Amino acid sequence: MMKRTAIGTFNDGFIHAGNLAYLAIFSIFPFFILGAALFSLVGEESDRAASINAVLVALPPVVGNVIEPVARDVISARSGWLLWAGALVALWTVGSLVETIRDILRRAYGTQLMHAFWKYRLLSAGVIVGAVVLLMLSLIAQFLIGAAQEVIEAYFPQLVDRVNDLRLTRIIPALGLFASLYLIFYTLTPSQYRASRYPKWPGVLLTTVWWILVAILMPIVLRSFFTYNLTYGSLAGIMVALFFFWLVGLGVVLGAELNAALAETPEEESSAIDETEQGLQNTTTEGNAE
Repeated sequence: MMKRTAIGTFNDGFIHAGNLAYLAIFSIFPFFILGAALFSLVGEESDRAASINAVLVALPPVVGNVIEPVARDVISARSGWLLWAGALVALWTVGSLVETIRDILRRAYGTQLMHAFWKYRLLSAGVIVGAVVLLMLSLIAQFLIGAAQEVIEAYFPQLVDRVNDLRLTRIIPALGLFASLYLIFYTLTPSQYRASRYPKWPGVLLTTVWWILVAILMPIVLRSFFTYNLTYGSLAGIMVALFFFWLVGLGVVLGAELNAALAETPEEESSAIDETEQGLQNTTTEGNAE
């Protein structure tokens, strides 16, 4: 299993990681526009940038500092019909990123496309909207936890020391990331392998842990071993963001290859059934001969 995962990642991982890194940079700002449009349906005008905050918690500070100011400028520059027109374009743009992940999963499982192009694009749009909804739920959970902590500090001061032990606000983003990745992996996995007997969570968990470790360790590594400013000058920030998304893309490929390695192919299943039936027939024949 580990050998198959490693070989599959080595063969396809670096190419797909580069493609995902490019598409992530290309799609992240349209995604913020789409998120702002959907958030405006359930919140105030000032809450449109909430999707930015939800995404930034999953990024290392060195990447978030590059993306945040541009994202806020993009959101503030759009309102009314212009915001929704941008959201429609964003569905197509971000859909290209989703389709790349579908291709990664399809290659990992060794299957072919079975439906029309427009059907896949519609499904991609549904996945994108679902991801935004999960971001909303994550933000609501963080708000409720923050409100609970403030109530404890105001009315139960004797428990203030224990409030610091409630680090759920750090756990919620990780759970939101896991839920978003699970939604993506489940809906984009080839239909032949979407049944519950083919596990999805191992690959999702591996990708989530990989993502979190990269987000934690990347600033330390860059600060200690690399000086991107000397090489890329004013473009150092965007190059660091590209490198981060490249590493995340490699984690997505790892998760896809792990799930594919854990899945028993229909051919293997059929072969196992045939061998079992053949064994039963041989046993019956030997019993009759005796």
